[in-house]
Amino acid sequence: MFYEIARELVSFAYHIVFSIQVVGKENIPQEKSGFIIASNHVSNNDPPVVGITFHGKYTFMAKEELFQKNRIFTWLITKLGAFPVKRGAKDNTAIEKALDSLKHGRIFIIFPEGTRSKDGELGKAKSGVTLIAAQAKVPVVPVFVKYGPKKFRRKICISIGEAIPAEKFDVDISDRRMLKEISSGIMDRIAELKENAPDVG
Repeated sequence: MFYEIARELVSFAYHIVFSIQVVGKENIPQEKSGFIIASNHVSNNDPPVVGITFHGKYTFMAKEELFQKNRIFTWLITKLGAFPVKRGAKDNTAIEKALDSLKHGRIFIIFPEGTRSKDGELGKAKSGVTLIAAQAKVPVVPVFVKYGPKKFRRKICISIGEAIPAEKFDVDISDRRMLKEISSGIMDRIAELKENAPDVG
C-alpha cells in the first residue's frame, strides 16, 4: 500500500516539475511477469523518471553511499525498491537481490554503463545486465532518456525500444567474452534509440 501511494506522489511531483514525453509506449511489455529495463544514465532523476513510465513495482541498484546519508532517506528509497551495490566490484548480494525481485514479478531497472555519463555520451556496457538476464530468463527492454535545458518544466523524452527476448540471453554465464558481447549489443539498441530521439530543446 505504501509503495503505491509513494509511487503516485513521485509521479505527480515529477509531472509538475518536468514535461515528460514517452516515445514507444507500445513496446512496454503487458505481461505480469518480471522483466529488465536497461537504460542510459545521465542524471540522479533517471530511476524515478524511468520507474513512473512503466506500470508495476520496480527495483533498482543504487550506489551504497546513498544509503549512508540519513535514516529517513535510506528508509524511503528502500521502500521505493532501491538496494545498495558496491561499485567497481562484483557484488553477488546485489545480483541475488535483483534475481529475487525478478522472480517475484518486479521490474528491475539497471544502467548497463554502471555509472552516470558526465557528457551525455554512451559508455561501454558492463556484463551485469546480461548476467542477470541470463539467470532470470527474462526479456530486456532498452530505454534512452534525454533531457532538455535546465529550467522549470524541463523537457524529458523517454524512448522505449522493442523488448529483447529472454531467449537471446540463453548463454553460458561463465563465458565473459559472450557476456560482454551481448551487453554491448544492448548498448547498441540504446544507441539506436538515442539516434532517433526527438529534440527536447
